[in-house]
Amino acid sequence: MNGTLESVRQLLADLGAGLDAAKPVDVAVCAPFIHIPAVSAQLRGSAIAWGSQNVADQKAGAFTGEICAAMLAEFGCRFAIVGHSERRVAYGESDALIAARYAQAIAGGIIPILCIGETLQQRESGDTFRVVKQQLDAVLGPAGVESLAKAVIAYEPVWAIGTGKTATSQQAQEVHAFIRSEIRQRDAAIADRIQILYGGSVKADNAAELFAMTDIDGGLIGGASLDAKAFLSICHATG
Repeated sequence: MNGTLESVRQLLADLGAGLDAAKPVDVAVCAPFIHIPAVSAQLRGSAIAWGSQNVADQKAGAFTGEICAAMLAEFGCRFAIVGHSERRVAYGESDALIAARYAQAIAGGIIPILCIGETLQQRESGDTFRVVKQQLDAVLGPAGVESLAKAVIAYEPVWAIGTGKTATSQQAQEVHAFIRSEIRQRDAAIADRIQILYGGSVKADNAAELFAMTDIDGGLIGGASLDAKAFLSICHATG
């Protein structure tokens, strides 16, 4: 929940000017709902895709305050973040609700970026893999592994976001490898193709090391995405 209309326009202009056409990288920005029309107008025809930070768990109807996948599609949204740690922790979104949001995104032709990850208490209790598996299973149970052919996963170690604690690249890789192995047990081809992003306070000074890990395919960038220079440095660290 950041930015004014003018600051968003400037950020997008700076990103567009700073991306290296000779070194292509997949970039998408997920904006607050109210800014999506302006983002769509500014980015249409550019190399930058766009999306939303959430999507409704219903197709349409009397659900005041919600934005459904069809509405997002009208503005060219390609992605929607689903199950972000802030939605889970601050707003109490359950695994079941997140699974419904995910299913609606898929049904509406929007690529869900499914966020999963453990809190500090869960990590210190040795529950990382159990929690990640539970969150993944909650979605794949009703939607099926085949849905991942139209989705992206983002691992968010909640304990390493804005806490001063830092996950090492090896800690991140360990969980990413576990997520991919869980998918591989269901479908090896999808496991090989699925993009698994890392969302644990990626910055310019740790991006290259993180992205060099075998099972880390990119980043879900938080605070650094509000600074064009910092975000571009991360983009340039991808290969």
